[in-house]
Amino acid sequence: MNINDHNPLTPYQPNAKRYDSMPFRRCGNSGIMLPEISLGLWHNFGHDADFKNSRQILRTAFDFGITHFDLANNYGPPYGSAEENFGRIMQKDFASLRDELIISTKAGWDMWPGPYGNLGSKKYLIASLDQSLKRMGLDYVDIFYHHRPDPDTPLEETMSALDQIVRQGKALYVGISQYSAKDTAKAVRILNGLGTPLLIHQPRYSMMDRWVEDGLLDVLEQEGVGAIAFSPLEQGILTDKYLKGIPSDSRAAKDGRYLKEEQVTEKVISKVKALNKIAQKRGQTMAQLAISWLLKDERITTVLVGVSKASQLADNVKATDNTKFSPDELKDIEEILKG
Repeated sequence: MNINDHNPLTPYQPNAKRYDSMPFRRCGNSGIMLPEISLGLWHNFGHDADFKNSRQILRTAFDFGITHFDLANNYGPPYGSAEENFGRIMQKDFASLRDELIISTKAGWDMWPGPYGNLGSKKYLIASLDQSLKRMGLDYVDIFYHHRPDPDTPLEETMSALDQIVRQGKALYVGISQYSAKDTAKAVRILNGLGTPLLIHQPRYSMMDRWVEDGLLDVLEQEGVGAIAFSPLEQGILTDKYLKGIPSDSRAAKDGRYLKEEQVTEKVISKVKALNKIAQKRGQTMAQLAISWLLKDERITTVLVGVSKASQLADNVKATDNTKFSPDELKDIEEILKG
């Protein structure tokens, strides 16, 4: 698919062969199939972004068979603006395609002032989703997540809110993000008792951030819950972007909120250079290696990528062509990561 086949200013005609090459995986024990690559709107969709570029990214993603678009109430900047812009693009380009899409959003981080705009209370979660639906111009989302654990609100209250949201018809399925293995197992039990099974867990997971391997993936497998890994490229570290230093236009140089310059150390870059050699032997880019390394595990339903331009999607999607690793490759990767 040529990413220049359509212009954001012209009526959108989706690629008729969009499903031919994108592999799909079943999400846990559910009836839902998700593409191996999903698109996150965490960055590059706020009011500070180029709207035409955002629109081109979404069109290109769908043309590649990416049917899952992932948002949250506070994506922007400012908060809410990614949902607003997505709603505009949805109306312009995807209104007739709604039933081919999985659209998700979340609540759990600070969103508005006062004690009712943060964390995991029933009041916050239900109010936040109502606002999200208005911003996106939707009657419902396919998946609604609690975005992070709340240490103070009883888990029963938070899960009850997710159950109520499904029963109100505002979401079809529910998920959680960044919950520990122990709390995930408890959440599963509560939701099963309420009659609204947990569909999916969204953990941060990459070659360099592997906390999920300490029990969480086992719980998800045992309970039949899907997994969508976010930050698979470690905010750009697991690409070729920093192999020769920190570019002036990079996230580390321009925006220290998500990746600080001091995180891009010589030791880290030496590991990436070694990994990149393995990628080259496999006929992959560094980013493709990082994504395919996650997809080698069948417990990972889909990998959530974020891009700043449509052309990056072609590179990401190509990772699905080769998700098998030889024992020697896996051994070499482990030695590099542990070095």
